[in-house]
Amino acid sequence: MEKIYRIAGHSIRVSLDSPWTFKALTPAQEDLVEKLRRGEDIGIIPVPADRTEGLAVNEELMGKEQMTKEIWNTFSESEKDAFRHSLDFEQYAPFEVEGGETLFSLRVHSGVPEELEASRGEWKMVTAVDEILPFYYGYRHNGNTIYEFFPAKGLRAGYFVMSADYSKGDYYPCERIGARTTLMQINTSLMIQFTFATAALDTILLHASVTRLEGKAQLFFGVSGTGKSTHSRLWHEFVPESDLMNDDNPVIRFIDGKAIVFGSPWSGKTLCYRNVSAPVRALVRLEQAPENKIVRLETLSAYASVIAAVSTIRWDHSVMDKIIPTVERAAMSVPCFQLSCRPDEEAVRVCREAVMSVEQKS
Repeated sequence: MEKIYRIAGHSIRVSLDSPWTFKALTPAQEDLVEKLRRGEDIGIIPVPADRTEGLAVNEELMGKEQMTKEIWNTFSESEKDAFRHSLDFEQYAPFEVEGGETLFSLRVHSGVPEELEASRGEWKMVTAVDEILPFYYGYRHNGNTIYEFFPAKGLRAGYFVMSADYSKGDYYPCERIGARTTLMQINTSLMIQFTFATAALDTILLHASVTRLEGKAQLFFGVSGTGKSTHSRLWHEFVPESDLMNDDNPVIRFIDGKAIVFGSPWSGKTLCYRNVSAPVRALVRLEQAPENKIVRLETLSAYASVIAAVSTIRWDHSVMDKIIPTVERAAMSVPCFQLSCRPDEEAVRVCREAVMSVEQKS
């Protein structure tokens, strides 16, 4: 069982070994997915950390069905087992295509092979991210990169093994790990593999929120907690003619010398999975401040700001060496600003006037 998805023009293959299956979409979800595939705006709104009520609103818009104890008790044992192994790939469905050559593949296996566990003593640790859950650790072994995922302390979810040329990935879930947790780690694995495989292809995955206005896009980024989703929500509220393209991990790709931003299946807690693209009008680095002020960044400062927002694995210098030229092009060819702001309407007005005025002058 496999599916192919095209993200920012790059096609990837996902294969599932039994007993894993792709969860079937309801008729209503199929209709929504078709609209998202065409890039339509179905009303999904940014979800800032302090606006968690938006999660339920977006889930309802995406046709998410909540499992209840009452429903669960009506299932047979075979239906329960099928549910436990059904992976909800609705976020990828708007990007699904039929056939064609793929950049890389990822296969989800039924469990962890004994030989993988047996080789642990030979692994060389290259990175550890264990300050905030979920934890993960990275290793090198026989030219492959191995990631070990922990969604909770003491609970190992599985292993992701990526080949030296990034073309082949294998995800091995541990025993008694359910579909929801498994899908979270598959998402992380696909983002990692996408970043590595596209590094030399004028492509970067940026940790940012993106709004579109008059056919062009503004990307808002900054350190975690700065307020990217909040600023996009304010645009949604005070600039109703704008729309949200992605709220966490859009893709920038240079095509014919121009920076184009694409929606992706990875949008954080905001379920915005639109298959849409637009030329990049501006890159805007946010910082919280008591007053609203925006300044245009010179090339060096712009580069430093953008490179900090790139979603990549900085410990791998070979990958960073491939990404840096693309970041340099973005810093040199796209207007980049720093917006010091409050979360209010004036911040949107100040930002909008600045990014639009630069375009009018060019």
